[in-house]
Amino acid sequence: MSKKVIKAALLGLGTVGTGVYKVLKNQEEEMEQKIGASVAVKKILVRNLKKAAAKIPEPELLTNSWQEILEDESIEIVIEVMGGIHPAKEYITQALCAGKHVVTANKDLVASFGGELLDCAAEHHCDFLFEASVAGGIPIIRPLKQCLAGNHISEVVGIVNGTTNFILTKMTQEHMEFADALALATRLGYAEADPTADIQGYDAGRKVAIMASIAFNSRVTFEDVATEGITHISSKDIRYAKELGCVIKLLGVAKNTGDGIEVKVQPMLVPEGHPLASVNDSFNAVFVHGDAVDDAMFYGRGAGELPTASAIVGDVFDIVRNILFGCTGRISCTCYKALSIKKQEETESRFFLRLHVDDKPGVLAGIASVLGNYRVSIAQMIQKHREEDFAEIVVVTSKVREGNFHDAMLIIEGMEAVHKITSVIRVYGEQE
Repeated sequence: MSKKVIKAALLGLGTVGTGVYKVLKNQEEEMEQKIGASVAVKKILVRNLKKAAAKIPEPELLTNSWQEILEDESIEIVIEVMGGIHPAKEYITQALCAGKHVVTANKDLVASFGGELLDCAAEHHCDFLFEASVAGGIPIIRPLKQCLAGNHISEVVGIVNGTTNFILTKMTQEHMEFADALALATRLGYAEADPTADIQGYDAGRKVAIMASIAFNSRVTFEDVATEGITHISSKDIRYAKELGCVIKLLGVAKNTGDGIEVKVQPMLVPEGHPLASVNDSFNAVFVHGDAVDDAMFYGRGAGELPTASAIVGDVFDIVRNILFGCTGRISCTCYKALSIKKQEETESRFFLRLHVDDKPGVLAGIASVLGNYRVSIAQMIQKHREEDFAEIVVVTSKVREGNFHDAMLIIEGMEAVHKITSVIRVYGEQE
């Protein structure tokens, strides 16, 4: 019996694209036994042919013509690792319309246009898979769509950005300030030259949108996610968090409540006993709560050349099996609900609040009175120390409607006795 060979094209040969090429080459000997066919990369789309030729031993695979790939009927799978919205969206749409199956790691694209692309794939009976778009090498999309499909999932929470987790780990373990930790992350290659998407929470926000859409069977886009970065977190915040039995992590949180979906990415105090508190350095983890499975956590390398390539090649192998058994397009968009997205001011959170105030009688009582007027209940209030003519106080609230809390902050910020509101950070979980 002749060997079955599935031809594929690779769009992009950057870090991840090179990783995909390496992993496919590494799997060549066992591929047929593992999935029933072999996968051969027939073309690789690049911008600079000369530069790309130095990366692989088969420069004859390289092309700078998308049309050459699109019009080649022997190419059945397109692997998009270019990144960005355009022209990736156009290429993927054209590939699906031509009956080609698509694998992508493009979180920007999936978070904003995933529904549209899944509908296009379904219309043309194609597979459109994107496991690598959320947590690199950690399987989470397939578990949510398949392994955990027997659950009504109420919460997905995770650390899904390795750069910020590395920075916060260094600030926690080595008492570094944010700027120094960011500089170290950049020097070691964890942070991009422009780290904005990571440190402002945008990268994690896109990943949370994708997970929420799948977990709750209702479309959530990046624009729905309330995002806040870690640039304002100081070593003093981390030290006080430790005194409260917590660590600070940038969390992506998606909750399916009785009156809508909550989706947010924010730095939060996480109790030291929670499994996510021990996820350090560039590692990622996703914590899922379902009515049948209860709690499950997925942990591992959330980015990098080979971990991300691992997820992409896993999707490619899935498509090959579907092609061989004639069942492509069997799992398309699972967003059959239209749940509302809650506005952030309508959600509830606990807060850690640090202020510099006049060191004189009645100030604490005045702050407590304002909080009480806006139905903000105080769980803890501690005067930390005195500096010159002011005192520093730390307040931890019980769960409160965010709109009420922010209204109270506007009043407190204007009080004559309050020099500065230094930190406002959310606290994850219910009050113990």
